[in-house]
Amino acid sequence: MNVALFITCFNDTLFPNTGKAVVEILERVGQQVVFPEEQTCCGQMHFNTGYQQAAMPLIRRFVDIFTPYDAIVSPSASCVGMVREMYRYAAEVQQDTQLAERVAQLADRVYEFSEFLVHKLAITDVGAYYPHRVTYHPTCHSLRGIRVGDAPERLLRAVRGIDYVPLVGAAECCGFGGTFAVKNADTSMAMLSDKIRHILDTRAEVCVAADNSCLMHIGGALHRQRSGVQIAHLAEILVAQEG
Repeated sequence: MNVALFITCFNDTLFPNTGKAVVEILERVGQQVVFPEEQTCCGQMHFNTGYQQAAMPLIRRFVDIFTPYDAIVSPSASCVGMVREMYRYAAEVQQDTQLAERVAQLADRVYEFSEFLVHKLAITDVGAYYPHRVTYHPTCHSLRGIRVGDAPERLLRAVRGIDYVPLVGAAECCGFGGTFAVKNADTSMAMLSDKIRHILDTRAEVCVAADNSCLMHIGGALHRQRSGVQIAHLAEILVAQEG
């Protein structure tokens, strides 16, 4: 299978180790991964904040770059949701039938990392070893957007040595929501406080999620409270091995 890594600008800039972990895991399970260096932002930031016209060149660029690949895998449910759902809408708004056809052919080949492993490759055990107490926060885009289901948890439960603790109120939003956390700071912080309380109640050493954007929000609060709880993308847990 011809697999391309869609790293996303957020991960590329702030969390590069996540992308490295994704590639290592995919290669561990027998996939050959390429990284199209021409890739840029998928346009979600522009599109979600009202600059939909400005997002169109980025959308067209993404389609041009990733069309040749059998599968496009990303460690971000948020950006995968943008491509799979909003690209169709963007093409319709622009009344660009050619783009709509190309998006339709591409969208179903774009996968979030955990759903690619579990639903496409039928793999839950990637040979990971992680002897720590861990809880999992399902981000809104992974849970309600692209609906990866229990794929991340199935991967976590297969990790040897892990002490996995379910999170109370797991389905509740952490309050990030991109610019929502800026424009509605008070509401965002109230939601975050609830999430942090539940995380601390698990007595986990590490909080895991499939989106580093939400983890950045959660991690900031955990750090400010000097909780000692770390954050990690799912791929960073799965890449760990004994020795």
